[in-house]
Amino acid sequence: MKEEDIVSEVIADVRIPDSALAREATELVREAAPPLLFDHSRRVFLFGALRGREQKLEFDPELLYVGAMFHDLGLTERYRRTDQRFEIDGADEARAFLHRHGITGEPADRVWTAIALHTTPEIPLHMAPEVALVTRGVELDVLGIGYDAVSDEQRAAVVAAHPRPDFKNRILAAFTDGIKDRPDTTFGNVKADVLAHFVPGFERGDFVEVILGSDWPE
Repeated sequence: MKEEDIVSEVIADVRIPDSALAREATELVREAAPPLLFDHSRRVFLFGALRGREQKLEFDPELLYVGAMFHDLGLTERYRRTDQRFEIDGADEARAFLHRHGITGEPADRVWTAIALHTTPEIPLHMAPEVALVTRGVELDVLGIGYDAVSDEQRAAVVAAHPRPDFKNRILAAFTDGIKDRPDTTFGNVKADVLAHFVPGFERGDFVEVILGSDWPE
């Protein structure tokens, strides 16, 4: 993407991409997602960009923006499915969106991967900068990982632009609502913890039992 195409508002000294593609991504998420998820997604971009700057990574701001903005689309009523992980819902929509804008091949697949792996600890951090930074942004905003890697002033500026009132409880409720109808998709990932806390009767899958109970005789 050309730098001259990205002229926009600045939050915590991070420019929000303002190309036609980025504007359309913003409006798509604004229309599909409640303010909770919209503000969270914008913070993920901003925190991801700040972490990238701190780590001196070179990244494409538009691709990072689309990855951040689409990463929780699978939790929304419009885009959620029941036959796959919510991360893949958002990843699929992001790749289709990029294809409609003429961005195909590896760049589109990079965004798909960033979203699909954003709840998989550690692995994304060893991949392309955009993949790593979507995860960095999510981890900072949701889990507080890397909280001190950005300054108090930067955090305050991001939260002033995109507030997070009662965010911990509200995001957990959004996770629960978005995945409770597809509990099997939480096998082997961190979202099983959400259902274990908030859905009565949920029983998490057991990797050992899957192996021992397979069709192999031994």
